[in-house]
Amino acid sequence: MEQTTTRKVSAVLDGAPYATEMTTRGLHWLADEPVDHGGTDQGPRPHEMLLGALASCTAITMRMYADRKQWNVGRIGVHVTMERTQRGAEIETHIHMDIDLDPTLPEDQRQRLAQIARSCPVHRTLENPIHLSSGLLGPGLAD
Repeated sequence: MEQTTTRKVSAVLDGAPYATEMTTRGLHWLADEPVDHGGTDQGPRPHEMLLGALASCTAITMRMYADRKQWNVGRIGVHVTMERTQRGAEIETHIHMDIDLDPTLPEDQRQRLAQIARSCPVHRTLENPIHLSSGLLGPGLAD
């Protein structure tokens, strides 16, 4: 069965060197660069938001699963690290995720949650083909 979902985020950079207002579903937040990279450090870097998307999706997915199973798992911590190596135009990216669960949880629950973590929608998106395209909007077409 084929299923298509659409998500949309808009970004507007208007003023400060790199502080960019992000909007989705009426929610607003900022992306920026640190001062040492010419920004004003008002928000996370774009790559940090990518890692945050993976970390938060993973935690949410594990919590949803635990709630359905009625497991009291307590705090769920997800720590994501990205290492990028660039050689000319080629970029190799390695993303590593560490999951922090209550050590007193039964081992079978810990292992099942670790397995569920790999099935979060953002994780699956990053592991499968991504097709990027871009274009220019005509005057008056931005929303």
